[in-house]
Amino acid sequence: MLELMELLRADPDDQGLRTAALLRRSHPFDKELQIAGLVHRLGRLLRLSDGTVTVGVAAESIRPLLGDRVARLVRLQSPERPAGADDGHRDGSGRDDAEAVATLCQARDAAAAAGLDAGVLEDWQPLLELVAAGSCRVGPPGNALDPLGAPRGSRRPGGPGGPDRAR
Repeated sequence: MLELMELLRADPDDQGLRTAALLRRSHPFDKELQIAGLVHRLGRLLRLSDGTVTVGVAAESIRPLLGDRVARLVRLQSPERPAGADDGHRDGSGRDDAEAVATLCQARDAAAAAGLDAGVLEDWQPLLELVAAGSCRVGPPGNALDPLGAPRGSRRPGGPGGPDRAR
């Protein structure tokens, strides 16, 4: 985890940080998507011995730490990936990854153009550690495990006096 944090600190313009912040706002319950946004630029930060950059190497380097879905999203969001790459993969919740990849690409492009204040990288370390530990599940908001708490202004399913209150 420390090596990953050091690599992320090497991002000169914090585009990964801005991408993750945009995804946190638009998809607050999809923690793996947010982390994919945070680490999507690792291909540029990891250089092979011959100086080439490859998103495939970056995706495979994070797979053992952050899991298959994060690695797949990082690989598929790359503008350099071959046409017809394996966009049809599905994650454990049955949702098509193509939708998540499109969302990640939109956030990536918006983050490149925006002067967004995205906070500091250290704010993301607890979520990185949770995803690495496999503690975050992707699913509909009512079923998602949200270890960092609900986004500001959101309410629990059922609201005050709703069906969850009877328990």
